[in-house]
Amino acid sequence: MRILVQKFGGTSLSTADARQHVLEHIKDALAEEYKLVVVVSAMGRKGDPYATDTLLGLVAQSGNALPAREKDMLLCCGEMISATNLCSILHAEGISSVVLTGGQAGVQTNSVFGNAQIESIDPTTIHQYLKQDKVVIVTGFQGMTETGQLTTLGRGGSDTSATAIGGAIGAEIVDIFTDVNGILTADPRIVEDAKPLTRVSYTEICNMAYNGAKVIHPRAVEMAMQANVPVRVRSTFSKDEGTLVTSMDMLSIKDPSWVPDRFVTGIAHTAGVTQIQVSSTEGQYDLQLQVFKTMAQNDISVDFINVNPSGVVYTVFDHEAERATALLQNLGYSPKCMSACAKVAVIGGGINGVPGIMAHIVEALTLEDIQILQSADSNTTIWVLVRHDDMGKAVRALHRKFDLHK
Repeated sequence: MRILVQKFGGTSLSTADARQHVLEHIKDALAEEYKLVVVVSAMGRKGDPYATDTLLGLVAQSGNALPAREKDMLLCCGEMISATNLCSILHAEGISSVVLTGGQAGVQTNSVFGNAQIESIDPTTIHQYLKQDKVVIVTGFQGMTETGQLTTLGRGGSDTSATAIGGAIGAEIVDIFTDVNGILTADPRIVEDAKPLTRVSYTEICNMAYNGAKVIHPRAVEMAMQANVPVRVRSTFSKDEGTLVTSMDMLSIKDPSWVPDRFVTGIAHTAGVTQIQVSSTEGQYDLQLQVFKTMAQNDISVDFINVNPSGVVYTVFDHEAERATALLQNLGYSPKCMSACAKVAVIGGGINGVPGIMAHIVEALTLEDIQILQSADSNTTIWVLVRHDDMGKAVRALHRKFDLHK
């Protein structure tokens, strides 16, 4: 069987007009003789009647004391409403379909309610319905424990459901439909001439997602990469094929004329971070252990870590900064904090081993009088920390410097 997985987000299902576009994409896939699995999110966004944040708002109005297990039961309702509504639309069009919850679709998770991890997927039931020529509609964002408890997968869970199911059932491709036409070289709200990317590697888009690009969740990309299932990020409201995400090897196989001639693929950013510096005294060798162990024990996520003999420098989100500072002071340290910072990332599969990339970054930011507070790099990403007020200017300067507007 040629199997296609389509995932539709909340904005794709929020209005009658949007759902008509969803229907057209489903009809197109069936016309191409695909066996089809459709993964859905809850309809709409915060404020819409059945959106996940709206359901959470109901709990807040009722004392916000709902245990995690029962909260997952509530949150599973949004996707069930989307799935059954779509099933009705398809049947009205004469398209045979069936709805499966995550658990019924074979998605087994651990029991971490609210942020469960997928442990295995048994595709037997999905395959049975596909052989009956039914469109299988699966509620995204959710699964079931070995003991039959409903769980949710956390933010981006519907994307993760789609790519994980795609890998388990041997899908030819997974289409992630959203309200933007693929992945761009930068956030178009900051860079007016940001360009759409037709093809990117798993590693590049994963780094873009981890560094603030919100088109697809990084955990979903990792799932696709592990199963080697290509993903397309597409607009619900267009027939355009969007951005193809796959391995560098597969990009070359699908199009032998394609040459990855760019060093830099895109610029991403993350706002709202605080830089913390902790200095050690002479002869003190356990500072790093004390600092990071304390952060971990108090569930404070740390990033942008630089360790040296004189101390440590790292970042936390602004909303955690006060608590992190208090914990360090309790240890007897006098941390220096700089709030309202932003991390800007230059991402590209061609960065590794190419001299001069950092020089270009420093030059572009220096010409704009932007101070680099901290930097770090990996094989595919170079990060710089700047003040929040300089973030937009920094993103635009780097976008121009690497000719991503062309």
